[in-house]
Amino acid sequence: MAKTDSRTSKSIKNSSVALVFYFINLILQFFSRKIFLDYLGAEVLGLNTTATNLLQFLNLAELGVGAAIACTLYKPLAEKDTDTINEIVSLQGWLYRRIAWIVIAGSVVLMAFFPWIFAKMPLPLWYAYASFGVLLVSGLLSYFVNYKQIVLSADQKEYKIQYSYKASMLIKTLCQILAIRYLRDGYVWWLVLEIVFAIVASLVLNRMVRQTYPFLETKLGRGRELSRKYPAIIKKVKQLFFHKIGSFALTQTSPIIIYAYTTLTVVALYGNYMLVILGIQTLMTAIFNSMNAGIGNLVAEGNRKQIMFEELFSVRFLFTCIMCFGVFMLTPLFVILWVGNEYVMDTMTLLLMTVTLFIQLNRTTVDAYINAYGLFGDIFAPVTEASINICLSVLLGYFGGLNGVLLGVLISLFLVVFCWKPYYLFRKALKQRLKLYIIMYVKHLSVAIVSIILTYSVLKFVPMHSFESALSSFVYGVFITILYTLILLSMFYFLGLGLNRFIRRIQSMMNGRK
Repeated sequence: MAKTDSRTSKSIKNSSVALVFYFINLILQFFSRKIFLDYLGAEVLGLNTTATNLLQFLNLAELGVGAAIACTLYKPLAEKDTDTINEIVSLQGWLYRRIAWIVIAGSVVLMAFFPWIFAKMPLPLWYAYASFGVLLVSGLLSYFVNYKQIVLSADQKEYKIQYSYKASMLIKTLCQILAIRYLRDGYVWWLVLEIVFAIVASLVLNRMVRQTYPFLETKLGRGRELSRKYPAIIKKVKQLFFHKIGSFALTQTSPIIIYAYTTLTVVALYGNYMLVILGIQTLMTAIFNSMNAGIGNLVAEGNRKQIMFEELFSVRFLFTCIMCFGVFMLTPLFVILWVGNEYVMDTMTLLLMTVTLFIQLNRTTVDAYINAYGLFGDIFAPVTEASINICLSVLLGYFGGLNGVLLGVLISLFLVVFCWKPYYLFRKALKQRLKLYIIMYVKHLSVAIVSIILTYSVLKFVPMHSFESALSSFVYGVFITILYTLILLSMFYFLGLGLNRFIRRIQSMMNGRK
């Protein structure tokens, strides 16, 4: 129990620090986007989004090396095997160096097609080259410099990444807001600050790694030798390449396809909503991502009785329902208050985005265990997901525009992530019948639906007609979300779902400290 408590306390510390940085970053991001729209226009913002997605396409070359290295580091970190840690990180650095040159070569080829890609853009073409070039340099630092941070993540010390790298990024965002607002040629200054702070943040992060792990010494010249010594890592990297394709198709192709059927302005509107949704995803990551290393540590110990799948599923499901309910209720009102009525999208678009968010957030429990066990052998799954995603998005987008593209994404997620992944985990790793997962999911989903019904039953006694302004309607939406949260939390706890066991575990840990 002591080890479990230690893992739990580390998770709480990581989550607490991540939450503080999350809320600061969230506020700055919304201010930044507002300044972007007011002073530079939707076209520049849409260009920035499109350039980012093009770069993410090239980052497919990363092959999933980081995930393969992370799941391999859990055991040597638990055993304090410094020699193995040095060798694994050296292999990562060697692989990243080779990937970086592939990304550079791909970028040169891609930029040759910019006159065609951005033919509809009403801005000078140098905007596209400058935006992509700056983001490329910032991204390459991850391959050449920042890769050692993987040790902090695998060792449940992500709070140190927040203190070093993320703090520098917050200062960068603040400076960019001020530059756009008060300086001439604001976008040029935005680009300059992007590069300068990327370099500064990388230097600060590496100093933190050296202070935390003074024994860490990478020898990239041994890369080829180490690739033969650790063939399991190379095998996982090859498997993860296909999973990266599926992930890219899910997160990065949609804005490109939307732009093909619409305009940069629609991409910017879609980006506003996605900023809200990505903010929710980042919040969930801040709360739960620190637990992933603890799960990996449990798996490395081989103690099946301590796996705690239902507890973590129940807690994440609770937060997922609350977040998705809040997104659907509050996003249009928030957008009105934030940037104005003209940036609000239709209800069907929001519903499709919310259901997609629900599946994406719910998948994190299954994904955490799949990563901990290193189960990347189902390479057909991401290929199938990507094929369904892109084909249906292009086809349905032709007939339904933005909503058609979003429906294509949703269908691919349902078939592969919602249906296949749990089956794969339970059959290959947990060695339990899938029936147990289905019953658990149905119980949780039923409670969530009943909670919605109860919430709206209570709301019959609240006079909605008295809320006429956007601000008062937003406050009313917050009230509904809080009411739903209280009802849902009560039902989860008193119906004996995994949440109450998780709470008792936290209480036991806190009592042990006293």
